Amino acid sequence: MWSLETLGRVRLSRHFWMREFLCSEIANFHGLQNIPDDPDLAIERGRAFCETLLDPLEETFGRIFVRSGYRSAALNRFGNENGLNCARNDYPLECHIWDVPTVPVAGASIVIPWFADRYAQGRDWRDLAWWLHDHLDFSEIWVFPKLCAFNLSWRPEPRRRIDAYVAPKGTLLRAGDAPAETPEQRQARYADFPEFRGRANV
Repeated sequence: MWSLETLGRVRLSRHFWMREFLCSEIANFHGLQNIPDDPDLAIERGRAFCETLLDPLEETFGRIFVRSGYRSAALNRFGNENGLNCARNDYPLECHIWDVPTVPVAGASIVIPWFADRYAQGRDWRDLAWWLHDHLDFSEIWVFPKLCAFNLSWRPEPRRRIDAYVAPKGTLLRAGDAPAETPEQRQARYADFPEFRGRANV
């Protein structure tokens, strides 16, 4: 039997521990628990998520802020039913529930402070989106207005989709489609970004 303290001490990757993904303002405010139904499965998928996507981001840009990480199915359902910005549990792109056996996904809403500072000064969110596209093997990205936070998800078979609630709103890249911009156009957008560190380019 997992204890919550033991679960929180599990190291998922070089830079991340499970504890930082279990924190939930919804759970704290409403007096609810945010504990995986299947801790081992949540750890397995969380480890793949962190090693594949978050570690390279932290190594490239510095500290990454996890805005919203893991949610238990019960907590996510509560958030959805009460209008707290949680998608339906059965929504195909929901990425916060890491331990549904039939849905292999793990994700989180994160902020990159290095880019958030530049976004506050008018930087185009698509500069970051295309950098992510060209450097990381993500499955889905959803970009939000505040701090240019974005949902970033891992799947064993990535879908490679990018959407945004920031102007220009909508879908930047559909799964299976080629990017609308050439490699040269994309690279020009992020020419001033830090040198990539981490996994090899995809």
